Amino acid sequence: MLHSLHIENFAIVERQEVTFSHGLTTLTGETGAGKSILIDALGMVLGERADSSIVRQGCENAQIAAQFSLDPSATEWLQQHDLASEEEADDCLIRRVINEKGRSRCYVNDRPVSLQILKQLGEQLVDIHGQHAHQSLLKLEVQRQLLDAMADDPTPLQNVAASYRQWRDSSQALAALGGESSDREARLALLRYQVQELEGFELTETALQQLEDEHKLLANANRLVENTQAALHCLDSEDGTAALDLLNQASRELSEVQAFDERLSDLSGQLDGLVIQAQDIVSELRHYLHHLDIDPVRLQQVEQTISDLQDLARKHRVTVADLPRYFNELVQQLSELENYEQRAAHLEQEVQRSLAQYHEAAAVLHRQRTQQAKTLATQITDNMRPLGMSGGQIVIEVTPLMQAAPSASGQDKVEFLVSANPGQSPKPLHKVASGGELSRISLAIQVITAQRSGVPTLIFDEVDVGIGGGVAEIVGKLLRQLGEQRQVLCITHLPQVACQGEQHLQVSKTIGKNHTQTQIMLLDEQQRVTEIARMLGGVEITAQTLAHAAEMLQWRVAS
Repeated sequence: MLHSLHIENFAIVERQEVTFSHGLTTLTGETGAGKSILIDALGMVLGERADSSIVRQGCENAQIAAQFSLDPSATEWLQQHDLASEEEADDCLIRRVINEKGRSRCYVNDRPVSLQILKQLGEQLVDIHGQHAHQSLLKLEVQRQLLDAMADDPTPLQNVAASYRQWRDSSQALAALGGESSDREARLALLRYQVQELEGFELTETALQQLEDEHKLLANANRLVENTQAALHCLDSEDGTAALDLLNQASRELSEVQAFDERLSDLSGQLDGLVIQAQDIVSELRHYLHHLDIDPVRLQQVEQTISDLQDLARKHRVTVADLPRYFNELVQQLSELENYEQRAAHLEQEVQRSLAQYHEAAAVLHRQRTQQAKTLATQITDNMRPLGMSGGQIVIEVTPLMQAAPSASGQDKVEFLVSANPGQSPKPLHKVASGGELSRISLAIQVITAQRSGVPTLIFDEVDVGIGGGVAEIVGKLLRQLGEQRQVLCITHLPQVACQGEQHLQVSKTIGKNHTQTQIMLLDEQQRVTEIARMLGGVEITAQTLAHAAEMLQWRVAS
């Protein structure tokens, strides 16, 4: 659950620390006070996109931090991503800093993470139902997703998605292999020409390295001869100053006196070893010079080969080092295209096999959806009726579209139909539901889906818009009942809902000469009475509205 939220320089909030309790927390305030800022801040810290407009004017950056306690699945996720707290494994501190240019840095337990990782974590911690969520309910895709989300077994949908991917990949491979006959012939002609052009060279990594080494040797042959001869002259020459002559003389000098001092014996032996090594080096250098091949004609041939390879590489837009890989790819493409009939037959079989698997999986999913649609429709209808739609009914139609192209979500059209009054035939939501009715239907659905969701914290941002009177009281009780299972935060303008909260937060805005600031305050019981009275009576609060507010709060406790 969410324990605390720290907001600094965010929108019109200078600095605010908010703590949260279990159960239902209600958030109220005057219109325009900035009630949704709290939801916006939570969205930012949980991975929503940010821009520079959210940074308080005149500040370098905005900072938001949220402290959570985690359930076992979220704790395991943190451990898998090496983000678990070293002190308390089931605690999590999420922090985000957004600068005045809109760039942000994200941290989980003080370790930097990407925005994608932050969003993945946030989806496991908080589920936000926005004040316009009911509008998305009009989309058929959203209706299908709601139905699928309520299924006890996700396997049928997963199988459909997997078989769709197999069919799609095979179909794309078949299309890429062949195409039109004229295109295939043109591609064959081009590939044959390219392969024939490159076949004139030995295009292997080893051959290219050997060519480079040979060119290095031939291009520097004269210098190799000159330096090797100079080294030989230093080691062995007839003028008596060569290193080998001097080593031999030194060896003779020591050998004449080593009998007089045993300490010279080891040095004399080492010197003899140096003489032998020098003689071996001289022998190897003479052998090297004798076999060193200085061939200007061969140098021209090698340089021409390298030039030709460079021209080919530029022509095919690769480097010389990449020519072996590129050549192998061309050979493979040519082989596949020349064996088109065999390859195409194999891919066609794969396409038909995967398509058959897809239709089989889609049929299983259709049967599951049909069964689940009856259950979900009954649950939504039962929740609608106390919300001022006593004669209302929801019907969920699942229509197979066998002629439709395969998709990852199957071949069903899922549509929510509503009958607002007894005796009326169900019709699509957008044709019969008013704004208020749609909001109540949406709330009925959200209460059901929230109970099935594994997310521990649920946030409702003015989802009770368009509701009033006794229905509002029922909505408040529904949210409070939901708060017995999950942590629930509800932004509301209805006193009937606000009085149901275990905790009540008030948002207020102060406007100074050069600044505007929003504050969030936890209300005690007396302050709650005043705030409920304001919501009941408007600007002028009378003793009667105060008494009514106190009665509502006492009745809530008693019930």
